Amino acid sequence: MDKAIFLDRDGTINVDVDYLHNIDKLEFIDGTIEALTLLKMQGYRLIVISNQSGIGRGYFEARDVELLHAYMNHILQKYNAAIDAFYYCPHVEQDMCSCRKPQTGLIDQAAKEWDIDLSRSYMVGDREADVMTAVNAGCNYGLLLSGHAVSDILQEKYKDYLYKNLWDFAQHISKIEVK
Repeated sequence: MDKAIFLDRDGTINVDVDYLHNIDKLEFIDGTIEALTLLKMQGYRLIVISNQSGIGRGYFEARDVELLHAYMNHILQKYNAAIDAFYYCPHVEQDMCSCRKPQTGLIDQAAKEWDIDLSRSYMVGDREADVMTAVNAGCNYGLLLSGHAVSDILQEKYKDYLYKNLWDFAQHISKIEVK
């Protein structure tokens, strides 16, 4: 079985702009490309798990998200940092679906399709919903400060799993892998 880093997208990989779906608004967070390259070198699959409620709200189409993901990977491939797979939930909270984080539908699907050992894998993102997704799925996690504001209460609660950004997280994981 493989190991994976399940990644939130907005606020983790790219700067979070409301309902990102246009390639001209894509901006990678500093250190992200290097982090993804390092994680790939450590033998991790890179799999995006993202809530994309803008689809369910009618702000844009699923095709817009898929074009953005293809564009992201076009850039990342140049650095040997391509995402192996993108999974996204198009629903709004009221839909009560099993794929919207913190539910585990998308991780479960990815783990099955990619033969992922969840106990050797991580979910990393900038919201507590990302952490809860990891807990619910039975994988490790990291909470990043690079996206949405993380309250002092949550910073204290997750202080042993808190990272400045994806690069900080990747460096930490790399040190663990060396041991």
